[in-house]
Amino acid sequence: MIRFLILSGYFELMMYLQLTGKLNQYINTHYSYLAVLSALLSLLFALVQLINWMRHAKTHSHINSALARAFALLLLATPVLSSILIPSKTLDATIVSAKGFNFPLDAESGDSSDGTQIQYLQPNTSLYFTKSVYDKIMKKELATYQNKSTINITTDNYMEIMELIYNFPGTFEGKTVTYTGFVYNDPTTPDAQFLFRFGIIHCIADSGVFGLRTLTDGKAYPNNTWIEVTGQIQMAYYTPFKREIPIIKPQKINEVKKPANPYVYRTF
Repeated sequence: MIRFLILSGYFELMMYLQLTGKLNQYINTHYSYLAVLSALLSLLFALVQLINWMRHAKTHSHINSALARAFALLLLATPVLSSILIPSKTLDATIVSAKGFNFPLDAESGDSSDGTQIQYLQPNTSLYFTKSVYDKIMKKELATYQNKSTINITTDNYMEIMELIYNFPGTFEGKTVTYTGFVYNDPTTPDAQFLFRFGIIHCIADSGVFGLRTLTDGKAYPNNTWIEVTGQIQMAYYTPFKREIPIIKPQKINEVKKPANPYVYRTF
């Protein structure tokens, strides 16, 4: 009976996240079909466990106590109740301030001391491929933008282009890009304003905050202000990182509404 409750509870949770649209806050939306498939499989296995339990119950004429029934119902309801009573929160500049952000300066950059992922400016998918395969993928993706002087960074290609910009800054230097994100003001450097999107590579475990440092047009934008910026990619020295990083020098900045889904996802 316990197995049935656990499996059916998982099915309820996955269906709840799918129907409420909250699933995209936990996994890459391109993999949502796998969540649905796992939910259907869990339902099938739950029915098998229920049938086995009913057969077993017929051969053992005992009555469960009220306490046991209450425990079973609580166990069944826990996954769904936890999703309802503990609301998910869209990540924003407050999370960046709390966690901080870093840059993968060397191979030792990785998880923080509390076991959670460090937030990076650059999406890094090299961990999922051998070096030769990763290099091949990057060169193939780079070919799409290499000869373009203007690039529109959309929700679909955001993660791809950000990874390319940091991997091949010289290639993108001088190109004009347009993209949307939320403002984050680095408290350690007064003039350091970044334009970020929270991105998911596969699931929330490898998510991060990705984007570019953005020079202002003389106006200070508060944290979490959503703006669309059009400007030229340049290289500039950033003291906290002790290195040059790609930045965007704006030609046009417009405040915009927060997208219905503020997350971006990596596609391959």
